[in-house]
Amino acid sequence: MTVTDSSGAYVVLLATGGTISSRGSEAGGGAVASDTGEQVFASIGEPPAHPVRVVDVFRKGSYLLTVDDMIAICARIREALSAPEVLGVVVTHGTDTMEETAYLAALTHDDPRPVVFTGAQQAADSPSPDGPGNLARAIAVAGSPEARGKGVLLAFAGAIFPATGVRKCHTTKPEAFANPDFGTIGSVAESGEVSFKATPRQHAALPLPRAGAGPRVDLVAVYPGADAIQFRSSVQAGAAGIVLQGTGTGNANHPICQAVAEAAAAGVVVVTSTRVEAGAVVPVYGDGGGEDLHEAGAIPSGWLRPSQSLILLSVLLRLGEAPDRIAEAFALRGKAPDPERPAAGTPEQQKPTTSAVKG
Repeated sequence: MTVTDSSGAYVVLLATGGTISSRGSEAGGGAVASDTGEQVFASIGEPPAHPVRVVDVFRKGSYLLTVDDMIAICARIREALSAPEVLGVVVTHGTDTMEETAYLAALTHDDPRPVVFTGAQQAADSPSPDGPGNLARAIAVAGSPEARGKGVLLAFAGAIFPATGVRKCHTTKPEAFANPDFGTIGSVAESGEVSFKATPRQHAALPLPRAGAGPRVDLVAVYPGADAIQFRSSVQAGAAGIVLQGTGTGNANHPICQAVAEAAAAGVVVVTSTRVEAGAVVPVYGDGGGEDLHEAGAIPSGWLRPSQSLILLSVLLRLGEAPDRIAEAFALRGKAPDPERPAAGTPEQQKPTTSAVKG
């Protein structure tokens, strides 16, 4: 049911577009985000597990989103949670950049009530859309008492993932997401039954930066035979930060190491991640490898992949953090999660802080 008053508890649905709202254009072109939040909600076709209030944020394919758009979504999440009657928040979002927006939300989330991202792989007018089922399950998770203190989640095809480390793993299959390093933290059945495993420790929230002209942050890939032209072009374009998508454990070559040293000396913050699907970035190799990058001033991303490294670096730079503080933040937030430590929502994890490196 759609909430028309605030007399009881409810889940807020923030609709931002994506495949779950997309239909083929009348001119016969590609699918575009067109359905309103109410239309997306109505597609589930049966009473939800919890009452829902629908809010339209915008209707965009997530391949169009900017960091400012993602900040706007996070601001709407905070606005929704300002009402004490709200059980939790569901965000319908395109799958292309869901891992980025969900991670930004996780970095800045300071409320025990859950935020659940979901979407679809099949358009709303396809013969067998998966969006309605994903949305119904996400609503069940967002309103579940068991989800409190679990932070920001991604619910897709019955699996529940922590936002940190999640990434799109297939372009078309319904099982679109994976977390190769940390796995799932729960599941949700078609009936709405929610089950959780042990919850990783949640770091203290960062302040949500204001939308606006933030510093430029680029992503540059390393590949066989790569020179430093693309990297130096980013520096010349005014990048304040660069995420280097290295090979293996975070490696490059001699020309790129030299360019990194020059950029770091000029105040550009460089973070080294990897193109490899799983495992940590560990500075090991010399002769142009990851240890040389580290010596040149690059910051290892730990377990964070390029997409989420870019979000963390963008946030830290927008908050005005110095390079040494950014290195501390990546050392902390790029670690493997510890499920034995207290979960988010406990008193010690809910103390407000403005430090980027507080745990």
